[in-house]
Amino acid sequence: MKICAVVFLLGVMIKGAASMIHTLRFFNTASSEISGFPQFVSVGLVNDLVIIHYDSNTKRLVPKQEWMNRLREEEPQVWETDAQIYLNEEQVGKVNIEIAKQRLNETGGSHMFQQMQGCDWDDETDEIRGYFQTAFDGEDFISLDWTTQTWVAPKQQAFPTKLKWERNGEAARWKSEIEHRCAEYLKKYVGYGEKTLKRKELPEVWFLQKSSSSPVTCFATGFYPDRAMLFWTKDGEELLEDWGGILPNHDGTFQSSVSLDLSSVPTGDWGRYSCVFQLSGVKDDLITKLDPGLIRTNEKKYTPYIVAAACVLGAVVCALIGYFLYRRYKAKQLSPQSSEPEVMQELNPQPPETQ
Repeated sequence: MKICAVVFLLGVMIKGAASMIHTLRFFNTASSEISGFPQFVSVGLVNDLVIIHYDSNTKRLVPKQEWMNRLREEEPQVWETDAQIYLNEEQVGKVNIEIAKQRLNETGGSHMFQQMQGCDWDDETDEIRGYFQTAFDGEDFISLDWTTQTWVAPKQQAFPTKLKWERNGEAARWKSEIEHRCAEYLKKYVGYGEKTLKRKELPEVWFLQKSSSSPVTCFATGFYPDRAMLFWTKDGEELLEDWGGILPNHDGTFQSSVSLDLSSVPTGDWGRYSCVFQLSGVKDDLITKLDPGLIRTNEKKYTPYIVAAACVLGAVVCALIGYFLYRRYKAKQLSPQSSEPEVMQELNPQPPETQ
């Protein structure tokens, strides 16, 4: 019953949502002794689209969307200020990783300190929600629970930071930063990229099957935004199959897939099944009836699927290194900084305070 209720509510959200929740995320990765990888990388994303990139090798803040180029041209002083901030954050990142190594009694070898910070904005209610999470060598270090405004330290070594931040009122300061500075930047970015960010694009839909005994996969790719659902129906009734979720494509669009085991269903009855795609803000569903003649089964016909998957793996490598933090915490609906450089003191793009 709970699963049915969740699916129903998601359907209502997708079909009837008038507002749109915009997201701004900055992923910072500091590393040591990792061959071929910069010591510091920062990637910014709006609505899961990469908008800016900085790394310690080039020491340049690079726009990754056409409309971010326009922002750089129209507000050069803001852009130059932000570029200088990334130079400062590179140094803070180096300090962060050394402090984390000391806390966890680590010495030589390869290590990585990751940080995600940002906010969500509901353009209808104007509600803002903030995020701040860190990890060391892939394990959670310290994060902010936005709902309770408390610090979460799953590792004992992060507990001193938790106590200090609570004593200094860092949660309240971070809340203020989120509700003002992060929201201001997010709204600015959405304003510049409105044509791109608020567009609606329906996907191409493919039926894929590895062998005659394998489940049939409905694969939808090229849709935007990512507020979508994909599911199977039989005679118009929704089937509760495992949904593969939504993944990004290299071109800023998204893909999704859902599989259905038809091994016990006669081929003559396959026409009773359809794959249904729903996109937020689009009234009509995209319904694709299952036709055995349309199923791609050999290697050549699998090319679109393979290419799309390869693009996902290859797109914005630096962003994906930190991206797992966002996806994991977004699923949990969790939601900074210190006056010392144990983690970065200010939300990007704002220079860290000094003490």
